[in-house]
Amino acid sequence: MKILFYAAKIYDKKSFGNALSEFPGIEVEYIDHELEPRTATLAKGYDAVCAFVSADVGAQTLEVLHDGGVKTVLMRCAGFNNVDVEKAKELGITVKRVPGYSPESVAELAMALALAVNRRLYKAYNKVRENDYTLTGLRGVNFFGKTAGIVGTGKIGAAMCRICRGFGMRVIAYDVYQNPALADFVEYVSMDELLAQSDLISLHCPLMDSTYHMINIETIKKMKDGVILVNTSRGALVDTNELIEGIRMEKFLGVGLDVYEEEAGNVFEDHSDDIMMHSVTARLLAFPNVMITSHQGFYTVEALAAIAETTLQNLMDAAEGKRTPNDVA
Repeated sequence: MKILFYAAKIYDKKSFGNALSEFPGIEVEYIDHELEPRTATLAKGYDAVCAFVSADVGAQTLEVLHDGGVKTVLMRCAGFNNVDVEKAKELGITVKRVPGYSPESVAELAMALALAVNRRLYKAYNKVRENDYTLTGLRGVNFFGKTAGIVGTGKIGAAMCRICRGFGMRVIAYDVYQNPALADFVEYVSMDELLAQSDLISLHCPLMDSTYHMINIETIKKMKDGVILVNTSRGALVDTNELIEGIRMEKFLGVGLDVYEEEAGNVFEDHSDDIMMHSVTARLLAFPNVMITSHQGFYTVEALAAIAETTLQNLMDAAEGKRTPNDVA
């Protein structure tokens, strides 16, 4: 079986190369191009394509893949909001994802962002590099004894709950489905209660119609003054323009984002020599209490190995017609 691997990075080639030794029946060809309608033609003759959350797996792309004989789309990520699931089903294309590669990798980054914006570590680092040892602009708050509000308590959210508990925080959560594994220390509350009570709010839920722009000016107004907001889940959970309005209202002690609405053209690309004429991200970066990273929550040795192994096993399962919890279509 042959996979055409889109938007391949050096670390992808290494992690998948290591995993392929356990899957002798699979061949992988790596290309730099992102999957979109124009590049989907390159997959003609392949059994499957492998794509990331930044790919365009819409109806037009799926039509081209179908015409080229591709039977399976392997998403090497948990998110699949960029996939036209109904079109895939219509065309008989199997779509599989990696729902849980290393929950701790994302949760640990979420806490790292929370700590960094709280204690202004990025500013402190740059001050000291310039021989400025003053403490101006670096004051934070203790997390011990504060309330952490976790939105979404699947595998990643649950890992974040455990981390916050380790910091001595009271942990409250909101989710449509309560996680029984957290019953001994997590209190489930309504979304409005979570917004009103939390000193730290961390988002760990999927992007759906019901969660799109769940953080907007109305929900921001319900938050405590001086709250820390972290999003390592999906960029469109947060209305960026209204987040900026909330920052200007001085609602936030800090905001840490590993994902953001504008990331599709930015993630894993070097724009250091570009002038970002109409960039909302650039506006966010102008604030001293905002820290943005480039979708690196998955980027640990353990997570990359798990992604590779699960993705290749997904292809084996698809070839055998086996349905698993990893199926999207």
